[in-house]
Amino acid sequence: MNRALLLLAALSPLAACAPAPAPEPIPQVAPAPIAPVAGVSGLQSREPDACHAKDYVSALGQPGTVIPSLGITRELRVVEYRGIEPQEYNPLRIVFRLDASGKIYNIDCG
Repeated sequence: MNRALLLLAALSPLAACAPAPAPEPIPQVAPAPIAPVAGVSGLQSREPDACHAKDYVSALGQPGTVIPSLGITRELRVVEYRGIEPQEYNPLRIVFRLDASGKIYNIDCG
């Protein structure tokens, strides 16, 4: 009996080296369809210069204070240097971006 216990004690550390049982497969479930949100049609295509930003290229390099004198009748946004800008996209809105000195460095749509 002593011999059987010694053999069992000698082999017990080897039992920890046995491979782990294979995990059970995860059942595959089809993703639920995404319901459309009213008023949102997914990705919006960005049309080149839909807001006619090129008409205001002459304002590049000028102070942001000239924007009201440009006679813009459509929606516009002025983004100050390091300012927070909402992320809704409007292809017809003109966006003036100002640098650290308050001068217009970029004009685009959005």
